[in-house]
Amino acid sequence: MPESLTRAVRWDTVVGALLVVVLLLSFSFVDGFGNALNLSFLLGNTLPIALIALPMTLLVVSGEIDLSVASTAGLSGAVMGKLWNEGMTIETIIPVCLLLGVVCGLVNGLLVTRLGLPSLAVTIGTLAAYRGIAQIVLGSDAVTDFPTQYLDFAAGRVGDSFLPQAFLPFLVLLAIAAVVLHATPFGRSLFAIGASEEAARFAGIRVKRSKLLLFVATGFMASLTGVFWALHYASARYDNATGLELSVVAAVLLGGIDFDGGKGTIGGAVAGVFLLGALQNVMSLEDVSAQSQIVVTGVLLVLSVLGPRVAGQIAVVRAQSSG
Repeated sequence: MPESLTRAVRWDTVVGALLVVVLLLSFSFVDGFGNALNLSFLLGNTLPIALIALPMTLLVVSGEIDLSVASTAGLSGAVMGKLWNEGMTIETIIPVCLLLGVVCGLVNGLLVTRLGLPSLAVTIGTLAAYRGIAQIVLGSDAVTDFPTQYLDFAAGRVGDSFLPQAFLPFLVLLAIAAVVLHATPFGRSLFAIGASEEAARFAGIRVKRSKLLLFVATGFMASLTGVFWALHYASARYDNATGLELSVVAAVLLGGIDFDGGKGTIGGAVAGVFLLGALQNVMSLEDVSAQSQIVVTGVLLVLSVLGPRVAGQIAVVRAQSSG
């Protein structure tokens, strides 16, 4: 097994073990954590992060990033509310919103792959642009009167269990993302692109097309998240999902996905997502302020970058000492 993959797996194991420890401690010492209603809230509130983390993982593995995902979700929700107010059916609105997400991702992808602009700078720009368009579309209105059956699906549970109904489609998407990244030639090409874009080109990999597809997929999932957000919280506003990109990036990097590209697993990313979600849930139960939760997320973001690098350095030192 290559050393880089070994290091990624080791970090995945650390994050997975930490998630288990946090869950065990929370069940034991945090009042209300283990009841079905709270666990349903935990999973439901974590789903927006988890949905976007799937394509974001593939994108970061390829050496790129999309910071406009929360604004794309907000724009999707704003358009959803606007079209509903104008009398369009929800069955028509949702495909329109998803197509809008594809367009947003396509814009990001074309700017990066065709004009050669850095994805960090591009998506910071579109982060502001898409949020501004969302405000123009819906203003300060909040649309809440969506069809009951859709609200029930987005916020309801499977029977008397703690499992949200919307969690089941997520599991299908998770399986698809895992297969694509770890069991297809396309997924293997993403690791090659992230490790060395020039070498990937010489190997015959269509780098620009692959990255463009990833930006489109990320835009699509961000818009799907915007639809889910509006239905789950029964409110479509232009500022829906504000700040969500920080949680997504923190969770993905916490899961061992290397910011420089070329390393990481879907399993690690998902472990990072639910570790972050569990910590946020515990802090809410313990009445930790929203501002303090943001600070904790920021600290985790820094640690998620440092952690794999420190673990890698330790592995190198141990290998040298043993050799």
